[in-house]
Formats: sequence, structure tokens, C-alpha cells
Amino acid sequence: MERLASQPEVAMGGVAAASWSPGRIDLFWAAEDGLWHRSFADGSWADPQSLGGSGAGTPAVTAWAVDRMEVFAVFPDGHLWDRYWDGESWHPWESLGGELEPSATPAASSWGDDRLDVFAAGRDGATWHRWWDGTRWVAWERVSA
Repeated sequence: MERLASQPEVAMGGVAAASWSPGRIDLFWAAEDGLWHRSFADGSWADPQSLGGSGAGTPAVTAWAVDRMEVFAVFPDGHLWDRYWDGESWHPWESLGGELEPSATPAASSWGDDRLDVFAAGRDGATWHRWWDGTRWVAWERVSA
């Protein structure tokens, strides 16, 4: 695979991908200078775009409607942080709290418009779950011992 000169190296883990429509792919990865995004649409790749979030771990992403995405990462503070795309712009990072393992990679999914679920490993070794119910983020719940 050919790498564009403007594409930052993947420096801190894996890559997350989501698609919200046919022919569309969005990639996310953490580098030393923060989280990065790159999209494929209309047969070509757009230039990489910095989403900030210095110190972010390997991200998770889910699409929850056409032209709607949410990306999650555990930051060094042990909180889960997220940013979302509303079809026009990226909204600022927001903390969803938690006592998470900073080296852990979260997992995200959506079962329909305006429903998001995110899972992450806690510092206690348990798996924790938080979800958006269409109007608010519901408090963390422990789903494994």
C-alpha cells in the first residue's frame, strides 16, 4: 500500500474504521501528536486531518446514522473521551469519565440512529459500558467481573 507523504505514521497502536454509506470509509488512528482521521469517498482518499487529543490511545469508532460518526479513545487520565461528526463539523473532545486502563482500546457500536454503546477495560480489570440513549449519556455500568 502506498503511503502519501502527508500521512502521519501510525505510532501508538491500531486503526479503527467505520462506514456510514456505500462507498465511504473513515479511518482513525493515534499518533504521537494526537488522533488522526482520513476518509475515502468518490473513489479517492482525502488528506489526513488532525483531530487533536494528544496522548489518545488506539481509537474506536461507530457510525450511528448517515453522515454521523463518533470516535472514542482512552486518554492518559483514564477517562474515555469522544468527538462526533454531525455531518458538517467535528465537535470538541468531551470526557465521558471512567476509571479506565489508559493502554486499553475501547469498542463502540450502534444499533440505530441516535443509539451508541461503548465498552472499555477498567483499571479494576472489569469491562465497563456506557451508552447514549438519544438524549443523554447513561452512567457507566460494569458488565464483567
